[in-house]
This record gives sequence, structure tokens and C-alpha cells, in this order.
Amino acid sequence: MAQELYGLADSAKEYLQVADRILAFDISKIMTSGTADDLKQTRVTQQSVFLYSVIKSRIIRDFRPEMVAGHSLGEFSALVAARAISFADGLRLVYKRALAMQEACNAQPSGMAAVLGIDDAVIEAICNSIDEEIVVTANYNCPGQLVISGTERGIAIAKEKLAEAGARRVLPLPVNGAFHSPLMESARKELEKAIRETEFKAPICPVYQNVDALPTQDPDVIKDKLISQLTAPVRWTQTVENMIADGATQFIEVGPQAVLSAMVKKIDSRLTAVAL
Repeated sequence: MAQELYGLADSAKEYLQVADRILAFDISKIMTSGTADDLKQTRVTQQSVFLYSVIKSRIIRDFRPEMVAGHSLGEFSALVAARAISFADGLRLVYKRALAMQEACNAQPSGMAAVLGIDDAVIEAICNSIDEEIVVTANYNCPGQLVISGTERGIAIAKEKLAEAGARRVLPLPVNGAFHSPLMESARKELEKAIRETEFKAPICPVYQNVDALPTQDPDVIKDKLISQLTAPVRWTQTVENMIADGATQFIEVGPQAVLSAMVKKIDSRLTAVAL
């Protein structure tokens, strides 16, 4: 992951050396020459995606977005890119988040599944009808694609009911936890303390946050919404729709892949959406 960054700017190596010192291990070495299994380690995965996205935003010439948003972990990258929090503080929070989420995952078998080809309202109704287990809507990615999250049994019950209701597919995701669900409550509490102790500033542009898809530049509001993020759904569809309503016509994805720009085009095919 880091080799590409090194080829773009000399400063990329400096940022990764700072990350090595903050994390107290050589994440730069793993990102440069590590294996896929190395990158899947709890202490590496979220930090690697965060570092790639933020460093790329730092080495883009004339980086002046009119608005920013990030999907789940990407919200932390967006906040650093928009100068609401420092590079170092953002990395510390992401590391704390990853470890706290892993502890919550270890506490109870749980998971997530992508539901394709059925209306969001139907999925919400089915999740709400399951009282015996925890299963909730977690990621509103784009029309026809919503991710549910919950206990393993809750996901299994929902899968059966969704198939009966006409879902085209229900695909288990390769994750070991129920992210953006009540099962992340212990992680939310642990992360809250770290967020409260971190200095947040007014960002250079509005930040559209996951929990309600609304823009803000108020540091205290940003903190509160960021704390709620771990147990609340990611409203990405609504976020993009609100950005469009506020005048956005071109979306530029700054990250290691082109997942979000593809979602944007599914939300509104008339838009320009590119991944760097």
C-alpha cells in the first residue's frame, strides 16, 4: 500500500515514519512489503486505510474541498483531511477504535451481511420484527444495497426472512463483528473518553457525518456524532443525497480503492465521481 504513496511524494515516507513512532511498531514496513495476512491484523488494517487516505489527501496539490464525508472509518480520514483534528490525533483515535472494536467482537459471535435487491424499508421492518436476537441496519450504501449487523443467529434469522420477502441476495461479509450495532456499545464507551480528550477544531469546510448525514463545522457537534458512530448506522446514501442537494456535482474519492465513487454513481448516475 505504501509503495504507491512513496512514488507520489517524498513527504509520504515522512508521514509514515511519524506513524511508526506514534504506534510504536513499523506499520510503514507492513504497508510497504507486508503480506495480505499482515495487513489483516487488528492493529494494522484500519490504521493502514486511514494512513493511505490521509497521506494522499496531504500530498494532493491545492487540496481545497468544498465539503467532505467519509464512510465509517473514512469519517476519521475526512476529519483529518478537513483539519478538524491533527494527523497524530486522528491516528491515535483510529488505533484506539480498532482495538476497542476487536475487544467487542471477541465478547460475542457476531457479523454483518450485505442485502441486495430489496427496498430499505422492507429490510428495516424485518430487522425490527426480530425480538429474540440483535440485528439492525448498519450501512445504507446505495439504492439496492444495505448492510445488516448483529448476532450470528440474528443474521441467520434475518437472512431467511429477507429471502422470503424477495431479496435478490444476502451475502455474509468477511468481518468478525457486528459493526454499527448495539453490540459495539463497549467499544463506543471506550472510544468516547479518547474523543473527549482530543482537541477538535472547526474544519475548513462542512463535514457530512455518518449518523445523520448532515453537515457541520461545529467541533462539539462533530465530537458527539463521532462518538455515536460506532453503534449507529452509516447513512451514506442519505449523505450523498444531502451533498447533492447542497450543490455537489463532482465527487473525488481519496483512498485505496474506488468503492465510494461507485456507490455515488449508483445513487445518482448523472454525477461525476472519480477515485484518485
